[in-house]
Amino acid sequence: MNYNAVYLIGIGGIGMSALARYYKHFGFFVAGYDKTKSTLTQELENENILIHYTDEVSLIPEICKNAENTLVIYTPAVPKEHSELNYFLSNGFNVIKRSKTLGLIANSKHTLAVAGTHGKTTVSTLLAHILTVAADGCNAFLGGISKNYNSNLLLSNSETLVAEADEFDRSFLQIFPNAAAVTATDADHLDIYGNIEEMRKAFGKFVSQIKPNGTLIIKKGIEIELPKNSINIYTYSYSEPCDFYASDIKLHDDSCYGFDINLPNKKICNCKLGVPGYINIENAIAATALAWTVGIDEQKLKDALASFIGVKRRMDVQINTNKLTYIDDYAHHPEELRATVTSIKNMFAGRKITAIFQPHLYTRTRDFADDFAKSLSLVDELILLDIYPARELPIDGITSKIIFDNVQCKEKILCKKDELLNIVNKKQFDVIITLGAGDIDLFVEPITKILNKRLNL
Repeated sequence: MNYNAVYLIGIGGIGMSALARYYKHFGFFVAGYDKTKSTLTQELENENILIHYTDEVSLIPEICKNAENTLVIYTPAVPKEHSELNYFLSNGFNVIKRSKTLGLIANSKHTLAVAGTHGKTTVSTLLAHILTVAADGCNAFLGGISKNYNSNLLLSNSETLVAEADEFDRSFLQIFPNAAAVTATDADHLDIYGNIEEMRKAFGKFVSQIKPNGTLIIKKGIEIELPKNSINIYTYSYSEPCDFYASDIKLHDDSCYGFDINLPNKKICNCKLGVPGYINIENAIAATALAWTVGIDEQKLKDALASFIGVKRRMDVQINTNKLTYIDDYAHHPEELRATVTSIKNMFAGRKITAIFQPHLYTRTRDFADDFAKSLSLVDELILLDIYPARELPIDGITSKIIFDNVQCKEKILCKKDELLNIVNKKQFDVIITLGAGDIDLFVEPITKILNKRLNL
């Protein structure tokens, strides 16, 4: 079929919005629905993409009601009873998931895919930046907003595509990459997989889909079934010797790190990463390893690492002074929280760390309540918000309190969202972190304003 219109249900999601921009770039009429207006949907509207926020068939643009001309893409977060989704399903439209759409695009390119239960957004965004600066460019579908390019979509004439391969809903099984990295396989999405063994089987299936003579870059220590076909397999780590690792790591005065990168056949000395956090050194090693598979200029690689300014909501520094520091981060899994908090404690040794955390999903809270409590006990002070439900209905007995009761830090507060800014107004902070994958991002700007006003008094 030859389409001239694309309609996206759940258009405001980070992956869906990248597809919306992709099709808009290539001249399609693009429109869509989302449940909630956000900064991202407003940006799409500013790019002349039509969006509405009420599930109502009558609001679908007429051009998108022609089944022969319209491709319909939806995210698995959309409920089955969604009236617009059912309208398209009942009227002969080609309706496909976001993951299949990305797979179709990726499988027509030389694809470098980044998978993992955490770390994949930073690695894929840094990889895209390295290829843009140090190689022949790339196309990229990113799971976050690159601060270098202020977008989650990069387009170029290159045949190389960087794709974030998401394990949720087994989405990554739609991608058959030329090379792939696996950053982590900690238990997550147990509502989908049931147990960690099944989740790791899916990762094993994903890496088995790497094309013949392709390359797997896998974090040292990850235990999944490795492909038995003809691919090259390399390991990477933060600083433990293996195929790719960092050495001579030094913390600079600007809270960023310098280090050497050890490759299989050489060492690239005196690299510096433009974003803080020692976890990002490990991310830089993974990104460098994938870039190495397509060839990179060493000096330009160093330039790319130094000029990388990060991803919105990933170790995203809002304020950094001797008196007050504020960092926002997307961490929403216990291991991500542990990595973020320990990185920040390493950067700001001796300073008081306050975390504001919003749990994401009832099922994730239920499955990892004890692990969340352990990770959050690493901070000096905790402000804990209610669970952000996203696609889920409440579960009896599952609230933020099951985390809160087991947190061991000396100072802790359980609060509602509408109480948060009042608490921030009244309290004094040294280093403050907002954490979570829900709508806590809506508080970043007002918290920053409150803290900047305090600094300017």
